[in-house]
Amino acid sequence: MRILILGDLLGRSGREAALNHIPALRKSLKLDFVAVNAENASHGFGLGPDMAEALFAVGTDVITLGNHAWDRREIIPYIANEKRLVRPINFPPGTPGAGACLAVLPDGRKVLVAQAMGRLFMDPMDCPFRAIEELLTRHRLGITTQAILLDIHAEASSEKMAFGHAFDGRVSAVTGTHTHVPTADHQVLPGGTAYASDLGMCGDYDSVIGMTKAPALNRFIRKMPGERLSPAEGPATLCGVFVETDDATGLARRIEPVRLGGRLIPALPEI
Repeated sequence: MRILILGDLLGRSGREAALNHIPALRKSLKLDFVAVNAENASHGFGLGPDMAEALFAVGTDVITLGNHAWDRREIIPYIANEKRLVRPINFPPGTPGAGACLAVLPDGRKVLVAQAMGRLFMDPMDCPFRAIEELLTRHRLGITTQAILLDIHAEASSEKMAFGHAFDGRVSAVTGTHTHVPTADHQVLPGGTAYASDLGMCGDYDSVIGMTKAPALNRFIRKMPGERLSPAEGPATLCGVFVETDDATGLARRIEPVRLGGRLIPALPEI
């Protein structure tokens, strides 16, 4: 199975990069499945239902969120009815939506997508490791589903790496989101799970993690609140990874970076 996983869409430029590139990438990379993190798609904070629908329309199969899941209030009734939109699985019981989605491809193959949120330097949450352990008691890679993708939305690379090793050999891929900076540690772990600490953002990299520079700099230099942060709107770099899995085992054969447009050096896997 050929899978594209994209990091946090940041504002208008990030949304447009995804909307423009996903249809062509589905063809050129012969993709079977596309997952996108879009918790920052709406002016940097949250996701609007109309934006989710636009992403689904161009070929996104599942969208994940994160700590900004509820910044757009209208997403709350939408997520209650849209199974393809996934919020962190370790939110407290009773939170709207679901932390995992079992998607069925047109040919009958199944892909489980789940998201967990880290606890280091983040809001207090239930244990992400325990939540995924419980999920995997109901889904077996290569038996009940042909691929399992975990989005670990976390601040600390140590927590993300621990998460990857904890589930190595039981899921197809563990990829990090949230920090908006792509890491160069993409690899297939010893047990066969594809891993990357952070996918980076789909957004303008002439910025401070996607936000316009001047207000962000003032916060660091003067240590005073200033104007509200807003997304940089220059040309975006589409950032993510391409993962190829074995349908028989569900484990990864390879993982490679995907970077298109904007300021970062391009990277595209050969097919």
